[in-house]
Amino acid sequence: MIVGGCSWNGRNAGRRRSFGRPGPKMVPALLLVALSFSAGCSQDKQKATVVMPSLPPGTSIAVAPPINASGSPDLDTVKVADLMASELSSFPGIGVIGVNRVLAVLAEQGVPQIVSAEHALAVCDRLGADAIVVFAVTEYNPYTPVIGLVAELYRRERSQTPMDPVAASRMARPFPMPPEETGLRPWAQVQRTFNAEHEAIQDEVREYADTRDANETPFGWRKYLASQEYYLRYCCYSVARELLQ
Repeated sequence: MIVGGCSWNGRNAGRRRSFGRPGPKMVPALLLVALSFSAGCSQDKQKATVVMPSLPPGTSIAVAPPINASGSPDLDTVKVADLMASELSSFPGIGVIGVNRVLAVLAEQGVPQIVSAEHALAVCDRLGADAIVVFAVTEYNPYTPVIGLVAELYRRERSQTPMDPVAASRMARPFPMPPEETGLRPWAQVQRTFNAEHEAIQDEVREYADTRDANETPFGWRKYLASQEYYLRYCCYSVARELLQ
């Protein structure tokens, strides 16, 4: 007779079998499996690379409130600026001056936002920052996974303009560029549209989530797609990374 997958007869009727504890020969094999699993987990955690900014260590960057060019009344521009500042601060060697201090300077000047490249550098000087990020949200809808951002980074050292002026002129800008400012270019400029339905964007989100605490939630890495705020955070990180590189 077969009982529990084991042959049973009179010769082993008096014996007891324990299935709860591994035998001595099984222990090394189990340890090997455990070590292999642990090594695999370590590799998963280490696969996310650390982005090193091309700016000098100790660079301080101010974050201006974004321009809402999306036409959506649901966009909280101060919240988006806070997310951008938070993501910028995650890069090694970068110090961030939050949007509240920029808003205070703008309030003194009687304007709600940055209006030109010259104005951006003036606010940068007023704050004692090394650089300032000005950006605009070009697409936003709280019910769709599409977000558009265009951002520029201005430095106080105006002579350092590594961008191609022709390429920069073809991109969207957070504010129009008057003719007298044709010689003043951003140190870096990024324009991107993030559509979460595209596989390439999902791959980027998954890589970003590996550096965060996404695996501690039931959604896993998809947490950054399930929430519009978390998705905005990823978009800000992606733009900040390109600006700094």
